[in-house]
Amino acid sequence: MIWIIFSFMAAAVFLTLALSGMGRKTSDLSRRESASAIFSDQVGEVEKDLERGLISAEEAKAARAEIERRLKAIDRQSDDKAMMGHSGRALILLAALAVPALGAGLYWQLGSPDIPSQPFAQREGEQAEAREIADLAVRLKSRLEADETGGPTEGWVLLAQTYMRMGRFGDAADAFEGLLDRPNANSALVSQYGEALVYADDGVVTPKADRAFERALELDPSNPAATFYKAVGLEQAGSPDKAYDLLKTRMDAEEEFRPWMESFVAQLNRIAPSIGRAPVNLAAFAPSMPGPTADQVAAAEEMSDEDRQAFIRSMVERLASRMQENPGDLDGWMRLGNAYSVLGETDGARNAYGRARDLADDLPQGDPRKVAIDRALLELGG
Repeated sequence: MIWIIFSFMAAAVFLTLALSGMGRKTSDLSRRESASAIFSDQVGEVEKDLERGLISAEEAKAARAEIERRLKAIDRQSDDKAMMGHSGRALILLAALAVPALGAGLYWQLGSPDIPSQPFAQREGEQAEAREIADLAVRLKSRLEADETGGPTEGWVLLAQTYMRMGRFGDAADAFEGLLDRPNANSALVSQYGEALVYADDGVVTPKADRAFERALELDPSNPAATFYKAVGLEQAGSPDKAYDLLKTRMDAEEEFRPWMESFVAQLNRIAPSIGRAPVNLAAFAPSMPGPTADQVAAAEEMSDEDRQAFIRSMVERLASRMQENPGDLDGWMRLGNAYSVLGETDGARNAYGRARDLADDLPQGDPRKVAIDRALLELGG
């Protein structure tokens, strides 16, 4: 059936081109006939003027010669257009026939219409996992709604985070919103609610989301997630200077490196050129963060792209080795996860952030590292 459809499509294109070529030929003939009639009238007028004595014989001869010259010029243009038209139409018609034939030949050699789509086949396991997660979410919601006490806060948070992972951001916001009036609604929970609203509105910090971040900062002025999205809202509202100052002030308040600083620096350096501010160097906030020496940086600048990539990978591998020797270093696992993300190694990043999440279970609910880990895993699909 598909080949029949393709054949009809090719025939339709061929006929369209052929008919358009015939139309142009008719137009050219009509133009030549019209010009001949006009010039014949002009010759008649010249003869009448000669008979009435309005012009001399020499002037009449010159006028007839000019009219004949113009008529011959029209004939030459028509002949040239006809030759170009024939060759051009022939080329177009040849292409109209050759392209489908060539495509069919290539598909006959390389195509396999009976084999299922390879990407879909490879993602069959992911599809099954997604269906399982969706089923678990339905059962969890039913259980929470059936609880006469309203369901535990931890259960609703888990449901909301599951919705975030599924991309159902509106449902996640609804799940979080039902917890805002509870006594244990802390800053981290309120900022997660605001973040769900932002995702649901395609990255726009709406007034409703902005109020959520304001409340989160009232509960905990040091909440980095609320600070970050508050700055995003300020920039979207046309106040990039205020957004820059808010992010920079929050970073300056820390005495040591925090993993969320990387997101802050990226946002600061994106805003800085538009407001004439200097770029921010993450190394200034992470003196203890393992990284290349000045000599290594200078050497890397002289490397080829392949050598530089190998150099970066070797540093990541050394960091991974250190983490095997010191598996309890939460910040180290987060740095390793970020490094793998930069390299595009999703599995390695997901594993490192997973180790960090296990270590973060004992941290207070409002600890910003929990927010950073959850966000990273959400982006990685883990």
